[in-house]
Amino acid sequence: MPFLKRIVLDWDRLEESEKRGFPFDLPAIRSLSELDFPSNVTYFVGDNGSGKSTLLEAIGAACGFSVVGGKDLVIGKEKDDLSLSSILKLIWQPKVTSGFYFRAETFDTFAAYIDELSKEPFGSRAYEPYGGKSLNERSHGQGFLTFFENRMTGRGLYVLDEPESALSPQNQLAFMRIIWELASVDRGQFIIATHSPILLSFPGARLLHFTDRSVADIEYEQTEHYRLTRDFLNNRERYFRLLFEE
Repeated sequence: MPFLKRIVLDWDRLEESEKRGFPFDLPAIRSLSELDFPSNVTYFVGDNGSGKSTLLEAIGAACGFSVVGGKDLVIGKEKDDLSLSSILKLIWQPKVTSGFYFRAETFDTFAAYIDELSKEPFGSRAYEPYGGKSLNERSHGQGFLTFFENRMTGRGLYVLDEPESALSPQNQLAFMRIIWELASVDRGQFIIATHSPILLSFPGARLLHFTDRSVADIEYEQTEHYRLTRDFLNNRERYFRLLFEE
């Protein structure tokens, strides 16, 4: 069963003027008063800018997670706005404090941070959680998978933003196996923002579709990710005519 049962958005904490600014003015976010997590695996899907990553980041911040590394490492960006987390109330049963928030776009900075740690006294141990060598000595995709294999091993909540971005289709399947090994025995809960039709197919996952108006459940076969991918693979020549012919 999921550890994080529900999030509640307390809009009364905000002044009316604050509600008109980012990120509170995103239509999908504004439509929410609460959101349940009945499954150990929940996916946020939708177009870029719909608010899925914004909500994911706020959940990670409300959990006390820093970016990528858990609680002990902060990798941020000047544009980061975590104000949405200030109106989130998290309902747990039971509460867990282990896990992490992963953001694909700052992974390289994280890998470089581990390299710097390795140069300090007794720093050789910095690589122990990652197979004994630098994540930068692997391909980008191998680095991602090594991180997941070594960090997603115990009971916890894992909040992941586009974890598929460096993974080949084969490694996306390997990543799904990692999720299954924890989720199937109630040792891991996953909330994931993704564009991958492979990851979205995870059995029993809840898919939440972020639109320009709301957040609502959607079936896998109804997602644009699945429908467009299937249609393209079945009708490549038609798409090529539309794309490349004048």
